[in-house]
Amino acid sequence: MAILAGLAALSPRLRVPYPVLLVVGGLLFSFIPGLPDIRLEPDVVFLVFLPPLLYEASWKISWHDLKTYRRPISRLAIGLVFLTTTVVAAVAHYVIPGVSWPVGFVLGAIVSPPDAVAATSATKGLGLPKRASAILEGESLINDASALIAYRYAVAAVASGTFVFWKAGLQFLLVSVGGAAAGVLVGIVFVKAFKKVQGNQMVEASLNILVPFISYLFAEHIRVSGVLSVVATGLYVSWRSSEFFSYQGRILTSHFWELMGFLLNGFVFILIGLQLPVIMDAAPDRSLTRWIGYGLLVSAAAILVRMAWVFLIAHLPFGMSSLNGEPVADRRKMRRELFIEAWAGMRGVVSLATALALPLTLQSGRPFPHRELILFITFVVILVTLVLQGLSLPYFIRRLGVREDPEKIASTERRLRLQMARHSLRFIETELSNNLDEPVVRQLRQRFEQQINYLNGFLPEKKEESNTKNMRKAFKQYLFGELELISAQRSQIVSLLKEEKYPEELIRKIEGELDLWNLQVQSRQTAAK
Repeated sequence: MAILAGLAALSPRLRVPYPVLLVVGGLLFSFIPGLPDIRLEPDVVFLVFLPPLLYEASWKISWHDLKTYRRPISRLAIGLVFLTTTVVAAVAHYVIPGVSWPVGFVLGAIVSPPDAVAATSATKGLGLPKRASAILEGESLINDASALIAYRYAVAAVASGTFVFWKAGLQFLLVSVGGAAAGVLVGIVFVKAFKKVQGNQMVEASLNILVPFISYLFAEHIRVSGVLSVVATGLYVSWRSSEFFSYQGRILTSHFWELMGFLLNGFVFILIGLQLPVIMDAAPDRSLTRWIGYGLLVSAAAILVRMAWVFLIAHLPFGMSSLNGEPVADRRKMRRELFIEAWAGMRGVVSLATALALPLTLQSGRPFPHRELILFITFVVILVTLVLQGLSLPYFIRRLGVREDPEKIASTERRLRLQMARHSLRFIETELSNNLDEPVVRQLRQRFEQQINYLNGFLPEKKEESNTKNMRKAFKQYLFGELELISAQRSQIVSLLKEEKYPEELIRKIEGELDLWNLQVQSRQTAAK
């Protein structure tokens, strides 16, 4: 934790994505004399680290964005993963002596999925266009599942010596669809549970911590994709969260997951760096240089395949008139965005965990072929892609000017806030004006009239309000009116989420502001009693 805190604090000063700094830092710390070997157990990653990290990522991503960009996300998360697996398998088979096709496919499946955290942290705060960031986030959520399924069948092929393509394809569909269905089922159960305990923030937060682990274990128990199950559960619960979470529970939960995501990601990337001595011990001294060469070759293959795939798909007949599912007039801008999308292929924890999870021996008792070499190459690929692509990605984004127009973002937010303010004014006129005193109604009305004026570009001088006869009564009525307005705005937020008219992250931002406003009003109401 001390290493994590220190390196994470240095990251913004050095302008280096913190996953890169953490891996390099862990690697340097591994050379400290007398430091014991730190071994990262695969089961710990797959059960303790992976479910909450996936859940936290799926909680933040927009369901609307996933639907909008489902085609480019699917091409990257499924098509590119299998293509990378095949190309890496071919490179390993023809270049590395003694590597069979099944063993090559094992290596390809391990290094094929880019890491979610590495991509998002490298682009964080750089104003990447919504379209590009949504595709990268969506890809990183789903590609883990397709890569792990490919990995499972590749390992089975090594163990049995046989591989039936059509059976593997059918099994892939069953495992994928079954994982998504299991995740939605778990989500439905937990949504009902959340509604039963609504208002108890500690129970709400505690249940929310359980969700990813229950979803993962349930899916794995029925032999479907635990990764897709967690993603589906996170998307479903997040989409319904505005309907059942209390404002206290939402504030507590959001802060908890923000901290937990930071700690878990930090631990994992430092542990990746600390694996070096363990991995180096497995490499024969005479073969070290050659093994490094194999790792660099596989890294180049993984990077080049992604570059070729992204640009090839964009220039096929069905992709010429659109970029990632949206019409594009500026071809030059399209190529720049495609380059950033193609270059953001850093590998991370899932690749290392799957490599470490390789069995030591086959069922026959023989050692798993080339296990140490696969582990070493995986570490090289992670290090090369994190350092090379992770450090250069922010530079390319700035150099190519691939950014969302700030005026466009501000204009969309202004329209959303105007709609919310006008809805509140209508609620005051139709619902509150008959229940509250006129001076209180006037003050509530003035609040939103001023907001509308400000959003429209002007703010009239504030008029002096006459004192009411009973200030205590008026104050309580005003607080009551604010709580009613908050409730009305929450209903409006649920409607806006279902309409999918505005970006979800914008609606969530306003929802967060409503939670803080609710907290302030409740505090003042307690003080006024």
